[in-house]
Amino acid sequence: PQTSPLSCSPSPMRGPLLAAAGGAMGGAGGPLARTIRAKLTAALQPTHLEVRDDSPRHGGPPGAETHFGVLVVSGLFAGLPLLQRHRLVHEALRAELAGPLHALQVIARTPEQWQSDPRAPPAPPCLGGSKRDKRRG
Repeated sequence: PQTSPLSCSPSPMRGPLLAAAGGAMGGAGGPLARTIRAKLTAALQPTHLEVRDDSPRHGGPPGAETHFGVLVVSGLFAGLPLLQRHRLVHEALRAELAGPLHALQVIARTPEQWQSDPRAPPAPPCLGGSKRDKRRG
């Protein structure tokens, strides 16, 4: 599975926001969004979790849940390098990454990092294309 690019917009965490701050997970989003939220909550015990469905920006059919961004703030990330934090997120979503989830942007922070700067960095620009496009070259 591809891990980026995810968003066609330069705005941070833009797209349907499917979870709120402070652990209030909400019920919005489709089945995959709810699964992502539930699995990350169970595995990482986040103090803050945002799940953003970027699928509509990637030309799939309506309701397709293929491209997501997550912002996970967890004390379990303390002392871990960024790569290991991402591995924990990917491990929690292993089944989804092997199937319906095509792309995942991960922002993984400790509660201290989030407290000192509670903003998500801008998502990378969408480079366009899809697996269905014929590649030139």
